[in-house]
Amino acid sequence: MKKAEDIRSTASDITMKIVACVLLLVTCNLLLVTDGSTGVSDRVAAFVDDEAITNSELQEQYTETLKITPDITKDEVLNTMINRVLILRQAKKYRIEGPSPDEVIKEYIDLKVRAVIRVPETEIEKYYKENSSMFSGKEYDDIRDDIEKYLTEKELNARLKETLRELRKTAYIKILSKQGQ
Repeated sequence: MKKAEDIRSTASDITMKIVACVLLLVTCNLLLVTDGSTGVSDRVAAFVDDEAITNSELQEQYTETLKITPDITKDEVLNTMINRVLILRQAKKYRIEGPSPDEVIKEYIDLKVRAVIRVPETEIEKYYKENSSMFSGKEYDDIRDDIEKYLTEKELNARLKETLRELRKTAYIKILSKQGQ
């Protein structure tokens, strides 16, 4: 009996020492990874209410966006980042969730903006007649769905711009430095 208690006590001591060593290693690793200057050198580019967008976040997004859109400016990227914060905040109010922020934004747009857009048949027909030269002799029935998608996206963009304009009116947005380029 005494031997079993000694073994348990020794096992418990070893477990505690292992836990202490792991904690010590994690702490040392954190101290090595963060050198203290990170917080000072990473200034805030903009505030959206109580959320900050840092210069490093802006630079990272700008670098990624340049690969897709070479003529974009940092100001445009910053405004896009501000819009993302606003839409994500709205999506959170409606308890919209997703595996990534991009999915949450897409879901919000689909549920709150796209879902209420209906393009009347008369508008589709009118667009076809006014732009028939673009369709190089294609019949209305062959091109109708494409026209509807186009007109839906056009309306979606207009409504999304209006939604963002309204969200910006009620948010405190402070851009701290001119980004340029």
